[in-house]
Amino acid sequence: METMISVEQAKQMIHASVSQLNTCKVGLAAAAGSVLAKDIYAELDIPAYPQSSMDGYALAFDSLGSVITLQGEMAAGSSSGMHVEAGKAVRIFTGAAVPPGADTVVVQEKSRAENGQLIINDHPLKRGDNVRPVGSEIQKGSLALPVGTRLTPASIGFLAGMGVYEVEVFTNPRVGILVTGNELCEPGTQLSYGQVYESNSFTLRAALSAMGINVSTTLHAKDDPTQLEAMLGNLLEDNDMVLMTGGVSVGDYDFTMRAFETCGVEKIFHKIKQKPGKPILFGMKGNKPVFGLPGNPASVLTCFYQYVWPALGSLTGTILSLRSANVPLASGHNKPAGLTHFLKAEYDGSNVKLLTGQESYKLASFARANCLAVLPESQTTWAPGDLIQIHLLPY
Repeated sequence: METMISVEQAKQMIHASVSQLNTCKVGLAAAAGSVLAKDIYAELDIPAYPQSSMDGYALAFDSLGSVITLQGEMAAGSSSGMHVEAGKAVRIFTGAAVPPGADTVVVQEKSRAENGQLIINDHPLKRGDNVRPVGSEIQKGSLALPVGTRLTPASIGFLAGMGVYEVEVFTNPRVGILVTGNELCEPGTQLSYGQVYESNSFTLRAALSAMGINVSTTLHAKDDPTQLEAMLGNLLEDNDMVLMTGGVSVGDYDFTMRAFETCGVEKIFHKIKQKPGKPILFGMKGNKPVFGLPGNPASVLTCFYQYVWPALGSLTGTILSLRSANVPLASGHNKPAGLTHFLKAEYDGSNVKLLTGQESYKLASFARANCLAVLPESQTTWAPGDLIQIHLLPY
């Protein structure tokens, strides 16, 4: 009989087994969602010149208190060699270079031009007001983004603003999905008696898509060991990770363990002391992780966020795990000792409420949940107000 391991042991074994993929260079426009494989340093000051942050008038602070006459204007993008003389001001626009001789900008709402002179109502002004100093965004030679940063829209824009056009990133993993079961039927077709609509591949593809990972192939195998082994072998050829659902228990039609053995997947562990998702199977084919997830939909999604998500982080050079918090429980709860329970729950910012419909085949309650309540294997009783750990779902 196989010995079940703890949740923490399983996570440690996955972390120790999965290594980073190779890196590649991609154009910045195509890099969103990728993870940096190399530190990026600023090659110039940003901004590279004193820059007006407002529409208004640029002048020398020391000219205030005297008659100030208008000298000309500076538009954004202008490279005029203009120099602002003492006692004079230049019309300036947001983003334009503050010309030499000027160190302060008076906003146009608090000033006006009259008979060739500048009338200022903006008091008290300070030297440097409304001027973005050289390097105030980032200074030349400074670390802009470290290795392991996932490139978001903001970080893409930040890099573009520094003139970066190409980045070195960890290769986005190719993931294959293999669902098993004679009872599964495609949504949109007519169910026969004894059939159910297949949902696990839709759930997994959506979860992966939210991470910027596209599934390369989705296959459906009947409860036939030869077909299952052939499909798993094909997916292992073309993917960096394979996710299988169903067939991981010990029933007469559970053939996933046999497929692992036939296809040369080294078993790392089978069965975790948890509910739902106890029969999860994990192995490695060379440097490729293979997960045998249970067939029940809530078990699949629970195991994805607890184990597959961190493994994808290891592949892509980043740390991925659900954010956790210790919060009060809205009502009491009891469970048997021996298994860690991951319960679908709602957190309202003050308390966490355990939802009804905790069975592993029910996704309706998962669709309402914004977190998973984590109840340790050794504890059995909780009173209202007791602190429990929750894992916040990433949506």
